[in-house]
Amino acid sequence: MNDFLPQLQRQFPNGAIVAQQHTRDDIPTVWLNRASLVPVLRYLQEELSFGMLYDLTAVDERDRAHRDNQPPSDFTVVYQLLSFERNHDVRLKVALASDDLTVPTITHLWPNANWYEREVWDMFGITFDGHPHLARLLLPPTWQGHALRKEHPARATEMPPFQLPPEKQDREMDALEFDPEAWGLQRSHEDTDFMFLNLGPQHPGTHGVLRIVLQLDGEEIIDAVPDIGFHHRGAEKMGERQTWHTYIPYTDRVDYLGGVMNNFPYVMAVEKLAGIQVPERAQVIRVMLAELYRIASHLVWYGTFAQDVGQLSPVFYMFTDRERILGISEAITGGRMHPGWFRIGGVAQDLPNGWDGLIRDFVDYLPARLDQYDKLVMQNGIFKGRTQGVGAYSREEAIAWGVTGPGLRACGFEWDWRKQRPYSAYDQFEFEVPTAVHGDCYDRAVVRVAEMRQSLRIIRQCLDNMPAGHFKSDHPQATPPRKEKTMVDIETLINHFLNVSWGPVIPPGEAFVAVEGTKGSNGYYLVSDGGTESYRTRIRAPSFTHIQMVPYISRDHTIPDLLAILGAVDFVLAEVDR
Repeated sequence: MNDFLPQLQRQFPNGAIVAQQHTRDDIPTVWLNRASLVPVLRYLQEELSFGMLYDLTAVDERDRAHRDNQPPSDFTVVYQLLSFERNHDVRLKVALASDDLTVPTITHLWPNANWYEREVWDMFGITFDGHPHLARLLLPPTWQGHALRKEHPARATEMPPFQLPPEKQDREMDALEFDPEAWGLQRSHEDTDFMFLNLGPQHPGTHGVLRIVLQLDGEEIIDAVPDIGFHHRGAEKMGERQTWHTYIPYTDRVDYLGGVMNNFPYVMAVEKLAGIQVPERAQVIRVMLAELYRIASHLVWYGTFAQDVGQLSPVFYMFTDRERILGISEAITGGRMHPGWFRIGGVAQDLPNGWDGLIRDFVDYLPARLDQYDKLVMQNGIFKGRTQGVGAYSREEAIAWGVTGPGLRACGFEWDWRKQRPYSAYDQFEFEVPTAVHGDCYDRAVVRVAEMRQSLRIIRQCLDNMPAGHFKSDHPQATPPRKEKTMVDIETLINHFLNVSWGPVIPPGEAFVAVEGTKGSNGYYLVSDGGTESYRTRIRAPSFTHIQMVPYISRDHTIPDLLAILGAVDFVLAEVDR
């Protein structure tokens, strides 16, 4: 599987590769000399088929105790590349000293590196030489410090009380003044004076607090600059202060429409770190709940997308159907939008009596409703006119921008994590991977509508073939542990008490796990230092990279087209900002 590593070593024999590192996820991990970073990345991209920059982040290593066989580093920049042809990842790292936090930009290799590098500078203070616009991305322009450094406080109680004296208020107001040049925009071109328009941050078409600064020549969009970060809550920082177990509910709030889908990659990454095997029954329960929430999320997208382009009725019908799913979730998990129900080692409880009747009624009910929605929306001439040929991109463009999920499959590329890299019990289910051809707004809708039917197909198989057995692993670090022997022997009682009160102690290591989320590939990269909480929690959120592409596919369109493009992307801003 790692046949490209010897080839890489032969191509760069003179100190480019500083070290190789074993990780719990078995992703080939290579430490590079900083001077060799760009040539190695270009070689991987052009010669070894690693076409997608899947993620780019950093780690503050200064407080980390367990760094066995790793090069000395105060800060580490981490690149993860994905090869669709090889169906493989590679992780590349560059070690930096505190007094020399500089690496070359790779925005000329991958356009989606722009925001990733800005995020790393924003959160860690690492400079990317040659970046076209290295500025704050998620935090306000007046922010002091870099929030994911270890010295930055993680709780409000560690900070002085908030104050807003007049001079600070004036400074904040001055920072809000719009300067086109500071955003990389031009005021005019030859005989034309451009007009600048704020779309948002309070606009129904942006589906939350998102601001897009538009540069217009009449009705035509010349450029667009998304202004994100309004929802930023420090979700990754919270991962460093919560125990492995108590962080689970926070994952629900990242894509708040995806329910347990957000728990999925996080608990699997922890399980990979700890070597926990999940019982088959728990795996199938996870799949069933995840597919229910995939449908719930897609129904929200379906109704609001139709509303964005002028149809009012569908959103009411589809939210009513979503309500049925939330009712099922409440009956099974006790929660609706934020169930927080998956656990390290399994799920919180076994399925209650009557669960099968609730789900069977739903899977029998929804197909006819989807048929009605096809006639109401997908076959509607106005809907087609507003979406066909709008916001189109090719497979190559999608890969260059880091697009995953339905947005990638709408270009005709049949790639789905559930098929290509089966996790949980997905390899035991029969389902198809829907694709489309044109990569435009309409085809992105075609794929998502077809996905709901495939999710129903998976749920019905779960219903008809639910395994017997335990709903949680008997591994000592499953959380909370199973209780069978807690009243019998003292060691089990002590273990249960500590795992509930402190949480499990996860062995040192690193692991990344991705799932096919509701909006694309959603993943967690976790670093353990052998404690009761994560040393570094990285959330790879699909909405973040998809919104970055919006300006590229909006140019030469009009403002109404932009609203259709935003709706077809299917993003959630809590996932963009984290």
